[in-house]
Amino acid sequence: MYDLIVIGTGPGGYHAAIRAAQLGLKVAAVEEGAVGGVCLNVGCIPTKALLHAAETLEHAEKAAEFGLVFAEPERDLTKMGRWRDKIVKKLTGGVASLLKGNGVELIKGFARFTGPHELEVDGKKLEAGKIIIATGSKPAVLPGFEPDGEHVLTSTEMLQVERGVPEKLLVIGGGVIGLEFASIYARLGSEVTVVEYEGQILPGSDPELVKLLARSLKKQGIAIRTATKAVGYEEAGGGLRVTVEPAGGGKQEVLEASKILLAVGRVPVTEALNLEAVGIKTDARGFVPTNERMETNVPGVYAIGDVTRPPLLAHKAMKEGLVAAEHAAGRPAAFDQQIPAVVYTQPEFAGVGMTEADAKERGIQVRVGRFPLSASGRAMTLQQTEGMVKVIADAENDLLLGVHILGPGASDLIAEAALALEMAATATDLALTVHPHPTLSENLMEAAENLHGRAIHILNKR
Repeated sequence: MYDLIVIGTGPGGYHAAIRAAQLGLKVAAVEEGAVGGVCLNVGCIPTKALLHAAETLEHAEKAAEFGLVFAEPERDLTKMGRWRDKIVKKLTGGVASLLKGNGVELIKGFARFTGPHELEVDGKKLEAGKIIIATGSKPAVLPGFEPDGEHVLTSTEMLQVERGVPEKLLVIGGGVIGLEFASIYARLGSEVTVVEYEGQILPGSDPELVKLLARSLKKQGIAIRTATKAVGYEEAGGGLRVTVEPAGGGKQEVLEASKILLAVGRVPVTEALNLEAVGIKTDARGFVPTNERMETNVPGVYAIGDVTRPPLLAHKAMKEGLVAAEHAAGRPAAFDQQIPAVVYTQPEFAGVGMTEADAKERGIQVRVGRFPLSASGRAMTLQQTEGMVKVIADAENDLLLGVHILGPGASDLIAEAALALEMAATATDLALTVHPHPTLSENLMEAAENLHGRAIHILNKR
């Protein structure tokens, strides 16, 4: 009999298991596949490894601008794949060691509910006072584009760069996954086209910065087709002919491709858990609803991470795992945090809090500060001057509502903005904080100063 069993050892699952063990509970973690879940094995980590490799190639090609001339870079895709796997192996091994070191029993196998406090794992019965579902998500499927591992690929197959770089890559879906792989393969030599059904890439993100990102991606050779629906495809002449049409209907046209990446989102992994047997509810899309303590409608059963609700982000899962574990251990805990989002394109895109449109939809009068990276000395020294920092505050009380960043280091800079929002800081607080020079971080300060018409390094036009 365990105090707690966690189903899944992805970012949310292993955080929950370790925190519960730290709090003195007898904990087991059940994992059918590799420790670390999607993120460490076929998601966040290997993707960022390949993005770094591709960016390094681009930096080498641009180095001549400041006097460093290299021979033509050679692309050893097999070696690149081994380097990717080395990082994954080191991190997954580290998670396994942390679980063991904290006294968490790792049980290999597939878990299904046989009762509210009972699981069956490959024929073996396990009992626990409380259970956390952390089974994650899998790629969504678009009718007519079912992944076959040869013509239509998911992000998992696209990570295998050693399979070769397609001459023409068609990406269906202009969200985070689609754009990151578009960036990787465009730099490695593919002719890339992104097809997005909505009116902009990164639907729901700040439109002003999205336009800047789209312009930058197009300059990098990535074609972007928004408000466009992928209808179907056929093999022809050793390649693929993909039929597309306007999202609202209209004249069809055919695009050529060597491979298709299906990146239309992800769906929760719940169907084989036997949730209905114990009365655990799911919504129409298969997500498991929870309260602020991450508890499902069945007392003592929790759900965290991608299996619960969007946004499907590893750091959201991590925090939810800590909340669920602490509540399961009898501690007061609730999930009520600002969740930053990051897209690791070049330039990087990151945001936290409300967009300008979000605030206006809620009837909030806002003031907006902007600082273009073209005015940043540090960005110039990095040869990365495309982008902007945008700060949004309540016009009445100066309360910070949202920060959105397009540019180098956005993935790191957004953490300061998240902290400011958590602390209920004002735009003035951000503007008055002394930032080191020359850095990218001072662009946050400049954007906040611009909101009040006091930025130093740009003209404060209104």
